Amino acid sequence: MDFATNKMATTTTNYSPSSSSTSTSSTPHPTTTTTTTTATSSDPMHSWWESISKARSRILSLSSLLPSDPHSSFSISSLADSDRPALSFLSSIEAYNLLSSALSNPGSGSGSDPLCQWLYETFLLQDTHLRFVVLSFIPLLLGLYLSRIHSSDSASSPSLAGFEAVLLAIYSSEAKARGGKAVLVQIPDLSQPSLYHTPRTKVSSTGLSSVGPSVGVLSPPLEPQIAVKSTKRPIIVGVVLDCYFKQISQMPSWSKVELCTFAASWAGQDCVCKDKLDVAKEIHVGIGNGNGYFLENNGYENNGYEIDDAVDEMEKLSIQRNDGTEEAEAKGVRIPLPWEILQPLLRILGHCLLGMLNSQDVKDAASVAVRRLYARGSHDLAPQAILATRSLIQLDNRAREAAKLAAAASANVSSNVNTPSKAKKPEILLVSK
Repeated sequence: MDFATNKMATTTTNYSPSSSSTSTSSTPHPTTTTTTTTATSSDPMHSWWESISKARSRILSLSSLLPSDPHSSFSISSLADSDRPALSFLSSIEAYNLLSSALSNPGSGSGSDPLCQWLYETFLLQDTHLRFVVLSFIPLLLGLYLSRIHSSDSASSPSLAGFEAVLLAIYSSEAKARGGKAVLVQIPDLSQPSLYHTPRTKVSSTGLSSVGPSVGVLSPPLEPQIAVKSTKRPIIVGVVLDCYFKQISQMPSWSKVELCTFAASWAGQDCVCKDKLDVAKEIHVGIGNGNGYFLENNGYENNGYEIDDAVDEMEKLSIQRNDGTEEAEAKGVRIPLPWEILQPLLRILGHCLLGMLNSQDVKDAASVAVRRLYARGSHDLAPQAILATRSLIQLDNRAREAAKLAAAASANVSSNVNTPSKAKKPEILLVSK
């Protein structure tokens, strides 16, 4: 964590009391300077231009760290000329792939890694859009970090202080934002007639007291951390995942797919338990000639036409060799999944699975990850994991069934509209004389 230590030392030097007193004594009009600075910082045009300048500077500095691809005409430096450089970088799949490829090198993640230093310093700038850029690489960074930490040859792997510095920067920012307070959630009283019912009041020895919803602790208060210890690693990783979830609406689809892919690998080997809830059922559909959809062999079929489920769809995203066989090495390895990590991870997968604006690739990747986590929870006998993943699988099945029924109904209506109807014969009215 060389660059992290140097950065903290530099910050302490710049804002030490001795430096402040020296600059104040040498300034002839301190009041005027303070007024000018306040007026400049409150100017929206100045703030906008400062944000643009920061983004351009960071993108140009990154372009000097990444090797240029001779087979591609894309250049990261071209994004700096945009009106919104940070958002242009965030929405560029080419820029994401270029930086991801460099971060995935076997020697990446050390304390002297310039790319980790770039992510660390970019996040510390406290620019909203630049922080979105850093957060979009959290799935890849966590995937590489956790996979290398828990791999069989982790003892011989290089230092991962660079990855840890970025994680600690995000964790420290969230700890400062929470102000030492726990994240609470109100649990409604299920004894009431409805969630919106006014709680009853009961008379006690001290007077009237209302019976309201109970309060649960979603996340305990965060303690300051200066290093990623093995005992504190689940909490730090969970907080980083929670920060990603808070901004997930701003994250590109390829970042979400990468997180779902790593989550499926973290769950472990592919097991038949993941299809336990996809039992063969007959779902009657009241359309057309009354034919129904049938779930057979983990897929829906209607008159011989198979409707693939999420697992079949994700097979298209697996890595294939030239001879057509599936690559044996998966992306990521099996890791321990305590509740501190699994809880925010399931919230992210829930958004990816049920979000209205998510692409089908994101939903399919989340569907596979949730089913594998369900199998993992079943093997580990973890009640919280089983209940949460089971609910997500059932919601996914219902959403897919509703989508298929809507598509079939739409196709049936369109076929009826396009079918030409016979011309009616003119009616002959018989009039008696």
